[in-house]
Amino acid sequence: MSGGLRETYSAVRGGFDDPRRALVQSYRRARLHPFFPTFTQEHHMASDIEIAQAATMQRISKVALDRLGIPEDHLEPYGHYKAKVSLEYVDSLKDRPDGKLILVTAINPTPAGEGKTTTTVGLGDALNHIGKKAVICLREPSLGPVFGMKGGAAGGGFAQVVPMEDINLHFTGDFNAIALANNLLAALIDNHIHHGNTLGIDVRRIAWKRVMDMNDRSLRDITIALGGPGNGYPREDGFDIVVASEVMAIFCLATSLEDLKRRLGNIVVAYNREQKPIYARDLNAHGAMTVLLKDALKPNLVQTLENNPAFIHGGPFANIAHGCNTVIATATALKLADYVVTEAGFGADLGAEKFVDIKCRKSGLRPSAAVIVATVRALKYHGGADLKTITTEDLGALERGLVNLERHVENVSTVYGIPCVVSINRFNSDTAAEIELLRERVARLGAKVVLATHWADGGKGAAELAHLVVDLCEQPSSMNFVYEDADTLWDKINKIARKVYRASEVTADGKVRGQIRKLQEDGYGHFPVCVAKTQYSFSTDAGLRGAPEHHSINVREVRLSAGAEFIVMVCGDIMTMPGLPKVPSADRIDLVDGKVVGLF
Repeated sequence: MSGGLRETYSAVRGGFDDPRRALVQSYRRARLHPFFPTFTQEHHMASDIEIAQAATMQRISKVALDRLGIPEDHLEPYGHYKAKVSLEYVDSLKDRPDGKLILVTAINPTPAGEGKTTTTVGLGDALNHIGKKAVICLREPSLGPVFGMKGGAAGGGFAQVVPMEDINLHFTGDFNAIALANNLLAALIDNHIHHGNTLGIDVRRIAWKRVMDMNDRSLRDITIALGGPGNGYPREDGFDIVVASEVMAIFCLATSLEDLKRRLGNIVVAYNREQKPIYARDLNAHGAMTVLLKDALKPNLVQTLENNPAFIHGGPFANIAHGCNTVIATATALKLADYVVTEAGFGADLGAEKFVDIKCRKSGLRPSAAVIVATVRALKYHGGADLKTITTEDLGALERGLVNLERHVENVSTVYGIPCVVSINRFNSDTAAEIELLRERVARLGAKVVLATHWADGGKGAAELAHLVVDLCEQPSSMNFVYEDADTLWDKINKIARKVYRASEVTADGKVRGQIRKLQEDGYGHFPVCVAKTQYSFSTDAGLRGAPEHHSINVREVRLSAGAEFIVMVCGDIMTMPGLPKVPSADRIDLVDGKVVGLF
């Protein structure tokens, strides 16, 4: 779920009204919304799920044929409103020219909300609204956050993808397939050890964890194989959440079934006593894992509330992984549309950096323009304002918080070299003075600010943004990587820290430095670096708002993802298996009279 909508519902549940509700209340006064024949003025307090349930969806076969020209024979429907596109059809598109790729990113997320996914959906609808052929590409939501606290990934208000309940729940079963493939490999490792361990796996150096798609802190560190010899060799183990699995990263970076199988075979699962790597292919696991993933790799096609096509496929988190939807879905969309709108997870310091340095580097994709999403209230929060007062005009807090937005604009336009525009999700509490201050400060950086109302108005509410993005796509640009392939791993993390985070130093203890040197010596130095750190700050301290400088980035752990072909550097206090909050979202989710309720 987008940041803005997370804020919306926390606000409503917290007992105070959200000013954007007034926009929906006055929406096309007393007239039926064209896409929602059952939605009228009286529904102004409708939740996201109620808006989605009131929508008139078209059969996905019609959307695919009418909007993208995909014949029904190449669709594998999952009900009437979602389908997978065959890989044979995807392969048939390879000689078509590519459309323009647009990246949606944001400021560092806050409890006040930003609305990045909502903006991605709204911009896609807006491009279609102004007569362009556009498709959006999003990640699939993880069930852990859906039933925890973060929310789903379907947008909100009148800028959503549907069927919303399906997307936020089991969808087409991709995450289940990824979990099964991951856990099959884990089972094969322990089975091999139990039956003689001919590969000489050192049980103290097994690097592969099990996964599940739910937040469960009690599974982070466990002991397995208790109960006697028949249950295997007892050892310490643990679980990650599915989105943190290397299989998820491989799934999202693979370009074909053959590439997927090759990458799966290259997973380093353990080491022997001579510290030589043991690969998944040594266990003959990669073939069976590919079988489990063969259907999941087909891109998922759904639609927006305005019946525009949307691919939703893959779902790594950007704070612990690379935070982008699948290369296959993005590449397919670019062959089918003139404009493709995609997003990278969290702020531009994490998601956009990994989009550029990992996804674009590995796939050859190049964005023509970027949109940086923010809200006035979130910027005031970055400036030190309390959540209880962010709807009150506070130019001082806004002035202090604008440094966060400015840093992201500088990074996107200068460090990454992508032309950008700032999109502000408009609230009724935003004052003229605050908007003017925001425009002035951003203009100094050579970027424009657009006030967007797609949350309440759908595609037409982001029409101005769409026109600006089309103009940006026509400007010459040359995307930059933050570091070069030939840089050492230590140089790569230093360049990210100094150029993007504005840190003064990178630190690591002797053990971690030794691991980095060993990876370099073992031939992995050309791999990109995937930073795992808090999403809430440029630093590794989640409490440091704004745009901290001259801070220290400590690398406390290094993980080799040989199949995904990147090195994960864990910085600060970050968990690859989240926990549930005191009052999880599951507390509100229910089935009433056959309808899902409480799902945002």
